[in-house]
Amino acid sequence: MQDLYICDEGRGFPLVLVHGFLGSSKMWRPQIDFFKSNFRVIAPDLPGFGKSNHIKSLNNINSMAKSILECLKSKQIDKFYLLGHSMGGMIVQEMAKIDSNKISKLICYSTGPMGEMPNRFETLEDSRKNLKNAGLEITAKNIAKTWFILGEKAKYFDICIQSGKETSIEAADNALVAMKNWNGVNNLKLIKNETLIIWGDHDKSYSFKQIETLKKNISNSSLTIFKGCAHNVHLEETDKFNNKIMEFLKNII
Repeated sequence: MQDLYICDEGRGFPLVLVHGFLGSSKMWRPQIDFFKSNFRVIAPDLPGFGKSNHIKSLNNINSMAKSILECLKSKQIDKFYLLGHSMGGMIVQEMAKIDSNKISKLICYSTGPMGEMPNRFETLEDSRKNLKNAGLEITAKNIAKTWFILGEKAKYFDICIQSGKETSIEAADNALVAMKNWNGVNNLKLIKNETLIIWGDHDKSYSFKQIETLKKNISNSSLTIFKGCAHNVHLEETDKFNNKIMEFLKNII
């Protein structure tokens, strides 16, 4: 595969950040700036997204997971902390299935164990239809509104819109197909990595039932719920989110 764009900043043990649907490494900027003094922060743009929008996109979660593992291998990174958000959380679960030994600690954030999620604000097939009918820009704006309690008034709303606009329309549709066809429930019991699960209690994309399934089936897992947050906790309660991640990675009591 053609080289992905990878934001690579800081020094120390690698921390890999995997963005979600209509996202990019740009949406991790508050985390990159916070963690780079302690870790080497690696934040790739998935094929077809962000600065990788010129690369042919993928239509299944397994291939997305392999694309990140390949880019880490090219950087000679054999061991790392791994955090995935939303669709990126599905991807990191798949990475754990492929090669869990490379993952020192795992963070599944605002995500679930299956793509077609009950109680999502719309079905994935409806999302595909809306994408086709409304176009990328309007779709990105409408979906991004659901990511924040404050909607368009949220501090980092514009960064999400920018990331969404950079996505190729093919990549957006392929990602919806990938999520729709993915189900990782049966693999959860195989995840033995120490895992932190994070969820905002107003998340419209992933219901608590999805989070509960992760918690019950990943044996070595803990759950942190952020109250008064929607899907993008890392951009709504940035300091609290960053400190929680640091506490988990550094085992600060």
